[in-house]
Amino acid sequence: MHRDKAVRMKEISRAAQMNEEEQVGLLRENYEDLEQSVESKDEEDTFTEKLVKPRRPQRYWAKSCVVLLLSICTLVLIVHWYRGPRKRGTAVPSAQAKLRSEDDYILDPSWDFNAAPITREFSWIIQDHELNPDGVYRPMMLINSTFPGPLIEVNEHDEVIVHVHNRATNATSIHWHGLYQNGTVHMDGTVGITNCPIAPGQSFTYRFNVTGQSGTYWYHSHVSMQASDGLVGPLVIHSRQEKELQEVQYKQDRVVLLSDHYYDPSPELLMQYLAPGSENDEPVPPSAHINGRNVRNCTALPGRNCSTHGLSNALFSLPSNESTRLRIINVGAFAEFSLQVDEHEFSVTEVDGTNVHPQAIHRLNINPAQRYSIVLSPPSEPKGEGYWMRARMVTHCFAYENPEMEEEVWGVVRYDTSSLVSGGKVGGGEVEKPRSRDWPEIIEVECRDLNTTTLQPVEVVRAPEKADDFIYLRSSFQIGNWRLSRGFLNESSWRGNATRTVLHTLLDSNKATDIDAVGAGFDMTNFDGKTQMVYTTHGIRTIDILIQNMDDGNHPFHLHGYKFWVLKQGKGYAPQPFSTPSLYDGIDLINPLRRDTASIEAYGWMLIRFVADNPGAWAFHCHIGWHNEAGLGIVFATRVDEIREVPAEVRDMCEVEGVEKGMGPEDSLWEGVWD
Repeated sequence: MHRDKAVRMKEISRAAQMNEEEQVGLLRENYEDLEQSVESKDEEDTFTEKLVKPRRPQRYWAKSCVVLLLSICTLVLIVHWYRGPRKRGTAVPSAQAKLRSEDDYILDPSWDFNAAPITREFSWIIQDHELNPDGVYRPMMLINSTFPGPLIEVNEHDEVIVHVHNRATNATSIHWHGLYQNGTVHMDGTVGITNCPIAPGQSFTYRFNVTGQSGTYWYHSHVSMQASDGLVGPLVIHSRQEKELQEVQYKQDRVVLLSDHYYDPSPELLMQYLAPGSENDEPVPPSAHINGRNVRNCTALPGRNCSTHGLSNALFSLPSNESTRLRIINVGAFAEFSLQVDEHEFSVTEVDGTNVHPQAIHRLNINPAQRYSIVLSPPSEPKGEGYWMRARMVTHCFAYENPEMEEEVWGVVRYDTSSLVSGGKVGGGEVEKPRSRDWPEIIEVECRDLNTTTLQPVEVVRAPEKADDFIYLRSSFQIGNWRLSRGFLNESSWRGNATRTVLHTLLDSNKATDIDAVGAGFDMTNFDGKTQMVYTTHGIRTIDILIQNMDDGNHPFHLHGYKFWVLKQGKGYAPQPFSTPSLYDGIDLINPLRRDTASIEAYGWMLIRFVADNPGAWAFHCHIGWHNEAGLGIVFATRVDEIREVPAEVRDMCEVEGVEKGMGPEDSLWEGVWD
């Protein structure tokens, strides 16, 4: 076993032994707190001497007093241990890990859309746990000991405050996917670009305002592949015009998280994926979840520690006389899903936070990081046993066959099920198993976006007539030194620095040069273009990006801090901008679809446009987690002349010991290694 890999295994093992070490940590904290509680140096010296090197008592009563005093102090400190703040490096008792209740992802039916802006505050503890969401036990990183993460539900213009206390073995960071963070770029949570991670034992408070957007979003860790270890959850922003912008009326409003699921810890899988000779063979997920739930057949997984006791498929109890909005989010690391509810058509009404005129379909393809709202209407005579909700991973893009893989996960949709056993295991004798019919046509085998060409936003926003800048990016995987396969945009493969962010580099550069220029271009002065390609703009500019996919896989590209217009896409080589026919022929600028994550199919291309008016450093990367870690990304540093200095506590995070724990391996690890 490689030394670095062995170290990581030791760290996981140490986290599992934390309960055995709690007494040692308690004694250590007791001693530290006792020292701090002494008011004078003389008292401190005397008390420490008694605690560490007690003098031999001269009389029996003296010994009894000391014992009594120590007993009282110990009792006080035990109370302080459970009620007071923890110090860095002390063991924290872990709650029992559990699956999130089905009801937690039902949005508040009495929500006040017209409420005045308020501050909504949350407190999270991130810890290491072992959990079996579908039966197989595996190490996970969880928020407040529950999987998946909690729903954050807010109104537009609300302030969000999230206190994150990292009690895990590795450093972590939270990215608020799809949020503009206008004026708070330092809260984007993108490691190496806007933020340094939260080191183990440390805390950080995210504070931002949600302005200028509404709809369905989510959050996830932006450290290595931690999102696939459990650090994901939904975020919903309501608008005062929400009911008008959603043109199909509904009663219930729910979140549906789709995710691929791995049984091995992400650090192990990442080491295998990035190792010499892997040739971009992404780890194939053996399982999938709906809202963190599935029920596997443990007898088919003889090599795994597996138990399905108390587990159930996701169960959706819906009203039989009203429609229901389902906010579908793909929070997975790799797999595209095809989602359906047997014998139901539904209307697509939202794409990545953009309300669209309804379009009726009965299968929804959704790539990692994308969100769609669908409105599901009940049949005139619903079946009592309900209907299967089927989420199938599109396996055509998988690199190899995984014998443990079950490509489909099922949930159950029932109408008026209050008299049935809620959350009962389907097929386990507690509730009746659906007998609904699958749709007859063949499942899509190509990995590509849902066809959104006919989807039009409800709110008309015309795209600018022309762009100030045109950027051509070739997306590819290349094999270089030591047989390492890495992702490239043009000739750059991104490598983030956990202790030195792009944002901080830009701020320090601005101070040194007093930048007030107007223009744009790749910054080759402050960054090495081979490992950190940063496109810098001054003032407000409109940018066109043409991405040509030279790879045989699908790539869902996500732009932080913005939505972009999807102007055009196709297969093969894209036409050139100034050729005949031109790339821009036939483009409709009146009201093209706006979103923040769009996929480019294998050997295809896509043209997008955005107005670079949000000061900050914003990642643009493939949201397949493995590809992002392989380097498939760049940064747009926009309006750098308007970026303001970040709070001291944001920079201070970069100096804390342990800030790099959990980051992906550097290429230098394999120098001289061929196999």
